[in-house]
Amino acid sequence: MLVRETLKRFGGACAVAGMSFALVFSSVPARADAGFRGWVESFRSVAADSGVSRATYDRAFRGINSVDPEVLEKARFQPEFTAPVWDYFDNRVHEQSIEVGRAMLRKWKPWLDKIERRYGVDRHVLLAIWSMESNYGEILKNEKVMRSVVRSLATLAYADKKRAKFARTQLIAALKILQTGDIDESHLMGSWAGAMGHTQFIPTSYQAYAVDMDGNGKRDIWNSIPDALATAANLLHKNGWSSGRTWGYEVRLPAGKFPSGSMSISKWQSLGIERARGKPFRNGGDKATLKVPDGRNGPAFLVTHNFSVLKRYNNADKYALAVGLLADELAGYGGLVQDWQRPFTKLTFEEKQELQKRLFESGYYDGKFDGKIGEGSRNAIKAFQTQAGLAPDGHPSMEVLKSLRRR
Repeated sequence: MLVRETLKRFGGACAVAGMSFALVFSSVPARADAGFRGWVESFRSVAADSGVSRATYDRAFRGINSVDPEVLEKARFQPEFTAPVWDYFDNRVHEQSIEVGRAMLRKWKPWLDKIERRYGVDRHVLLAIWSMESNYGEILKNEKVMRSVVRSLATLAYADKKRAKFARTQLIAALKILQTGDIDESHLMGSWAGAMGHTQFIPTSYQAYAVDMDGNGKRDIWNSIPDALATAANLLHKNGWSSGRTWGYEVRLPAGKFPSGSMSISKWQSLGIERARGKPFRNGGDKATLKVPDGRNGPAFLVTHNFSVLKRYNNADKYALAVGLLADELAGYGGLVQDWQRPFTKLTFEEKQELQKRLFESGYYDGKFDGKIGEGSRNAIKAFQTQAGLAPDGHPSMEVLKSLRRR
């Protein structure tokens, strides 16, 4: 079972839509709440047939009397913006994610040693996943994002036909997690679609892979970093991670066309493909596949079996590449030789924060100065560009920052 790709298969974007649905919903709260409470009561027998006790069910739903309208807003909203490849990586592999990750390497070294010995999964990969999933746990502190897993899943099961089957399955799993005593109902928190803890496991994946690494008798991915990282390692291990092997290599491509599919690294070499930094390939007999996510003029990669294992966490090439690239940075291997094809001059992470601050001071932006360029930042940039007589492309460029500095 995939951890996050399962959510994607049922659609769903993690962004807040307009308030129209919430206003319509709030106009009939009594009828809606009565319907929801009736559904909760009727679902009791389904849970009981699955082995959930009455006491657990009552405890789980204590104080939950209505759907969560924000969950429905997020589930119904489909963002219009499709991020170009450079945007995806710039928001995930940057100076701050590398700096914090290296600090976490030092802080959690004794546990990472133990986890690596037990599961054979590279520590840098585990920390890269932690960064990707919850920004090293920072997202768990955000009360606007974290919410009751039981209420969220019950909301989707009751009111979202597209996700109802998924939500019912996950809700039963969440109730069983409560029943084991690994976490209590007040701390069973997650995203709007039920992804939980530092490494964002949905309940069924938690059941399959959760580990009590710290030995306190509970598999606590919400509060125990060792448990969370070991759980991620267990998922990768059970899905075939090859210890001591890389996820892939950045490569240089000679002129000409290349075959699709998987071949040995030695075969790719015979076609003229070399490592980007000129170092020799290791394990020439390993199978690899060529990936060029940003076209022939962008960075190119030969990805190996472990890349496919990473996609068991989230079935997207960009996700697995971001994890691999961040892991390489944390390990000290350096960044890309061939950069992404941005149509502008790239900003550093701190310069992006400055950009957001200056947009705020000029009245265009009201979000956080977090260095991550999302829809709010892009809209603010476009508004400023329009007013300044620039092409409104929304790119976080040095050209825009310089123009703001001159104001």
